[in-house]
Amino acid sequence: MPTATPLPASTAPSATRGASGARPAPLMAVTGTTLVIASAPARPEHRSPTARPPRPARAPGPYRRLFALPGTRGFTTGNLIARLPMGMFGVSAVMMIAGQRGSYALAGAVVAVGLAATALVAPWTARLVDRHGQARVALPATLIAVLGSLSLVACVRTGAPAWTLFASYAATATTPNIGGMSRARWTGLLKGDPAAHHTAMSFEQAADELAFMLGPVAAAFLCTAVFPEAGTLAGAALLLTGMLVFTAHRATEPPPVAAVRGPSPLRSLGRLLPLFFVLGTMFGSLEITSVAHLGGQGLGALSGPVLGLQAAGSCAAGLLYGTLRPRPLPTCLAALAAAMVLPWAAAATGSVLPLALALLAAGMATAPVMVTAMSRIHTAIPAGRLNEGMTLAVTAIFAGIAAGSATAGAAIDHLGTTAPYALPAAAALVALGLGSTAFRAVNHPAAG
Repeated sequence: MPTATPLPASTAPSATRGASGARPAPLMAVTGTTLVIASAPARPEHRSPTARPPRPARAPGPYRRLFALPGTRGFTTGNLIARLPMGMFGVSAVMMIAGQRGSYALAGAVVAVGLAATALVAPWTARLVDRHGQARVALPATLIAVLGSLSLVACVRTGAPAWTLFASYAATATTPNIGGMSRARWTGLLKGDPAAHHTAMSFEQAADELAFMLGPVAAAFLCTAVFPEAGTLAGAALLLTGMLVFTAHRATEPPPVAAVRGPSPLRSLGRLLPLFFVLGTMFGSLEITSVAHLGGQGLGALSGPVLGLQAAGSCAAGLLYGTLRPRPLPTCLAALAAAMVLPWAAAATGSVLPLALALLAAGMATAPVMVTAMSRIHTAIPAGRLNEGMTLAVTAIFAGIAAGSATAGAAIDHLGTTAPYALPAAAALVALGLGSTAFRAVNHPAAG
């Protein structure tokens, strides 16, 4: 039987090279008259001394992770399309009616009646959405609202009696709360992930600000550059298109809940609704006062850009806040109260640049408050009535805007255009008190 005999070192010169740090030689042996390789050591991996180690892959950002979820990009696209008309309808109706009928009083009254109808109808529409499903209710409700807009255009165009304008615009009150429905979808998708839910709520707030920043600009352009009815027609088309896209994505739609036991959302939000009303008062008084102040200085043409800067600040701050750890509601309200003093101080300088920067800062302080306050609704309302609760909050904000606008208008007539900036500052202080009380009641029920 042949035996394996190792070769001497002189017959295996490669072994000596391996010992000197060169390429290691394989171990060899002789079996009979045959030279065989017994083993081959693994080759060490040679790396250039100047080569950099590979960089670890960067973790995706919070918004990228958010929209990586299946179906989120689709319903968000429809959400954004349907949201833009929310900032278009009021301005379009005023410009169309005033342009054709020559009466801003009539135009303002029609829009006011429409807002009042929305305050009554919107919560009922939202309740039907929660009970029967978004697609089943939102599409018919949107069609009624679109028909109301078309009727308004026809009545204005044909010189129909004034009451027909009120009736037509009141029909648009059935417009579903697209922001509430979108937030309800995020809440269902992100159960158990509070950080991602915070990011989603921040995105929704930024979308609100974007709609109310771009909507009036688009409406004014269409009504003046195209024809007076163009703003209303474009808004109706965008609303219907966006709602069709939004409701087509059924996989992310929350399941309908026929009945939910427990207190009604109106009772559950008893401590938060006054806060939303006061915040709306702050928004309305700040907007009207800023428009009057710039107009009094002969800078009325800058009202749109300056207020747009405020909305842009809120939009940017909302997106940024979505990447940060959420703060307690009293902390956000304290920052808002401090920021609302800035426009008052800036208006006293008589210069537009300090006022613009102060409104930018005020807008940036607004977003964290709205994101955090809206998130409190999720802890107070059962999932099956979430859209109804959010719609009640939005209704309270709109009611506050109307009250703030009226109060500021009366103050401007008697006090000029600088002193009324005290109204939004005072409203922010009241909101701080209400928010702190609500925060303590939620976190310390025995004390509430």
